[in-house]
Amino acid sequence: MLPEVLPLVSITPSDVAWGSRALTALVGLFVAGLAYRGYRRNDAPKMRSLALGIFLLTTGVFLTVAVVTQVGAGAGPVLLARGLVTVTGLGAVLYALVYQ
Repeated sequence: MLPEVLPLVSITPSDVAWGSRALTALVGLFVAGLAYRGYRRNDAPKMRSLALGIFLLTTGVFLTVAVVTQVGAGAGPVLLARGLVTVTGLGAVLYALVYQ
């Protein structure tokens, strides 16, 4: 009698890409949380803007792409939404570094 063989789990490149984006979003959320905590502790508006920018550049992009993809939009709207969130995040970081 042969032992029962467990089925192999097949991980696709798409799964690896999604996982790496999710990990980036989690780490970005952690870093943004630290920046926001610095804002609350020191009452420094620069840190609030920096926290927002980091959040948008990491977690915001991930969530936006996930939502727009789930709606069933094609590649064009996904790229547009991703680009808009990225530009907004970079604008928040620029604002934190230059104007406050």
